[in-house]
Amino acid sequence: MKEIEKTILLIKEVEKQLKVCIRCGMCQAVCPVFLETGNEADVARGKLALLEGMAFGLFQDPKGVAKRLNRCLLCGSCAYNCPRGVDIFEIFIKARSILSGFTKLSFIKKKILRLFLTRPEFFDKFFKYSIKIQGFLAKPANRYSQAPCSVLRFPFKSSRHFIPPASVPFHHSIKSLNKNRSGSGLKAAFFTGCIIDRFFPDVAKASYDVLNYYNIDVIIPDNQGCCGIPFVSTGDFDALKKLLLHNLQRFNADDFDYLITSCATCTFTIKKILPMIAADNSWGFKSKIDAISKKTLDISSFLVSKVGIKKNDNYNSKASLITYHDPCHLSKSLGVSSEPRDLIKANRNYELKEMAEADRCCGMGGSFNLNHYDISSDIGMRKAANIKATESSVVATGCPACMLQLSDMLSKTKSSILVKHFIEIYAESLVF
Repeated sequence: MKEIEKTILLIKEVEKQLKVCIRCGMCQAVCPVFLETGNEADVARGKLALLEGMAFGLFQDPKGVAKRLNRCLLCGSCAYNCPRGVDIFEIFIKARSILSGFTKLSFIKKKILRLFLTRPEFFDKFFKYSIKIQGFLAKPANRYSQAPCSVLRFPFKSSRHFIPPASVPFHHSIKSLNKNRSGSGLKAAFFTGCIIDRFFPDVAKASYDVLNYYNIDVIIPDNQGCCGIPFVSTGDFDALKKLLLHNLQRFNADDFDYLITSCATCTFTIKKILPMIAADNSWGFKSKIDAISKKTLDISSFLVSKVGIKKNDNYNSKASLITYHDPCHLSKSLGVSSEPRDLIKANRNYELKEMAEADRCCGMGGSFNLNHYDISSDIGMRKAANIKATESSVVATGCPACMLQLSDMLSKTKSSILVKHFIEIYAESLVF
């Protein structure tokens, strides 16, 4: 059987789900990519039509379909607003996996994903080296922005403003922390996440401090791997399996009451995506994935629903304005929206002012930002404009990837608005 015929047969496995879509166009109205490009193939119903065309053998261009399928932020806006309840996210993830087997990953992607993300110790050495040479490759972006953004030095050409890796990642400092504090009786494993660990260690430290404030027994396993979302988005399930086995050796659901993350995407991946991928138990560890999934919570949900937070009832006339950006994977995919705001409001030094389109995607989308930076920037600039319109001094969010995007966009506009994680804002309100 030809490879294309095998691909068609595999895509037919999602045929029933494809038929649920009636092409109503509701996804068109909410897709950030379509609103920038105006291309029907960029919207969910267009992508579903392409997949259906392949399933029925109407055309045989898997590379072209894969290219269109990858022009997607995986923000979940289409699924969130679909009146028919089409599980678009699941269809896209399965289709990417099928098509990646035909189109193959590029050499660079394969090396980055498999060499670095499946081997945390090697990844760590790479970052140690990059920190030593980053001063030669990059320089401060401007003197206006509060975010420590950099730009590449000549002769490199890039319009991107980026947050450089922290000089000391969080996992290098945890040995000096008390990780076995006896307190409330609740035990929480903390999944740090790649970006927080290496770019925003202060977010991890604030998370740890808050959990300790409430006398939570915190478990932070050494040598943690990535949550797996890069492998999910590229469809590289072979590497994903290897990574999951690595993490399952470090996180045993029997050892803790909850698994806490401060990353919206990590929470969504562990809680929703991994159980979906492992559902057929072909990898043999479905029960372990399900057990961890059931115990996984974003830190705001954990604090508000399981612990109970200190609320602020005192009006402060000198409070600074702060606004909040809803990460897509937190608000749309997990339904967590009020909890981060509750944590922000608990700090009497800030007054929350809602921005327009607070839950609209910032345009990051992980690998989408790397592959389609022009579209990502256009989407991000709209978000930056909404932030600046609030006249806030700080914008908070709950996703480190969003923090990278917002810092980039605000730095480009020479804005002095500070980008923070909501847990940092809440930590500031507590007396340790």
